[in-house]
Amino acid sequence: MTQPVSPPRDSADKVPSTTEPPAWRSLAFRADVRTLSLLGVLAALIAIGGITKPDAFLDTRNLQLVLTQASVIGVVTVGMTFVITSGGIDLSVGAIVALSSVWATTVATQEYGFAGILFTAVLVGVGCGLVNGLLIAYGGLVPFIATLAMLASARGLALQITDGRTQIVTIDGVLDLGERESYVLGVPPLVMVFAVVTIIGWLVLNRTTFGRRTVAVGGNAEAARLAGIDVRRQRLYLYLLSGLCCGIAAFLLIILSGSGQNTNGNLYELDAIAAAIIGGTLLTGGRGTITGSVLGVLIFMTITNIFALNNLQSDVQQIAKGAIIVVAVLVQRRTASTT
Repeated sequence: MTQPVSPPRDSADKVPSTTEPPAWRSLAFRADVRTLSLLGVLAALIAIGGITKPDAFLDTRNLQLVLTQASVIGVVTVGMTFVITSGGIDLSVGAIVALSSVWATTVATQEYGFAGILFTAVLVGVGCGLVNGLLIAYGGLVPFIATLAMLASARGLALQITDGRTQIVTIDGVLDLGERESYVLGVPPLVMVFAVVTIIGWLVLNRTTFGRRTVAVGGNAEAARLAGIDVRRQRLYLYLLSGLCCGIAAFLLIILSGSGQNTNGNLYELDAIAAAIIGGTLLTGGRGTITGSVLGVLIFMTITNIFALNNLQSDVQQIAKGAIIVVAVLVQRRTASTT
C-alpha cells in the first residue's frame, strides 16, 4: 500500500506571521506620532504665549491676526509641499507672490474691479509656474537653477512695474474682505480660503492618482517612468500648481495689506520650505504631508507672534527659525536611517 505523500514541510509549516504589522500600519503610526508631536509643540507655544503675555496673546483679535497671517504663507506652503514631495524645490514662490500682487494692483488692472484683480493675480502666478515647469520638465534645468532664475526675474519685473512705489488698492470689494465686518462667525475670509485650499490639497495628495504619481516621482523618478507615469508632464503640473497657490496667496496678501509692493513675499520661499520640512515632508522627495505642513506654518507664525509681543528683535526670530530647521532636518535623517 502506498503511503500518502505529505506536502513539503517548508510549505506546510508556513503560517502567516502575526507578529509583524503591515508596512502601511507602520507608516501610519509614524505619521500619527509626527502629527501629535507637532500638535504638542504648538500647544507648548500657545502656553508660553499665554504665560508671557496673557492679555495680548490670548486676545481674540491677536489670534485672528495670527491665523490671517498664516493663511497667506500657508497657501504657498501647500503648493511647496507638492513640489518637495516630487523631489523638486521652488525658490521663486516669494518673488512670484510679489509680481502677482503688483501686476494685479496697477491702475489699468484695477479698472476691471474685483474680478480683474483676482484673475490677474492667479494668471500671473500660473504663468510663472508654467515657465518654471517648462524649464525644469522639458528644458532639463535643475529646479534650483530654474527657480532661482525666476526669483531674480520676477523680483526685477515687480520692481520695474512699481518703480519702487506702493500701489494702493481702491476697490471697495477687495478692501472690505479685510474688515472685521466680513468675518463669518469670527473667522476671517482669508482663513476660510486657507482652509479650503488645505482640504483640497490634502484630498489631492492622499486620495487621487495625481497625488500617488507625485509621491512615486519623488521616491524614484526612473521607476515611476518605467511604471508608465509621464514624469515630465507630472513635474510641469506640479509647478503649475505651485504657481496657482502663489497667485491665490498674492490676492490674499492684497486683501490683507490693501496694496501691492515689490517687496511682498520676502523670504516666503524659506518659510514655506521650512514649514513643509518641519511638518514631515521629506526634503529628498517621496513623502509629503499637508497636515504637517499646515502645523509647521502655525508653529512659525505663533513663534513670530510671541517674539513680537515680547519685543524681541527680528534677528532673534530668524536665528530661532534657523535652529528649528536644522533640528527638523536632523530628525528626518535620523528617522530615515532607522527605517
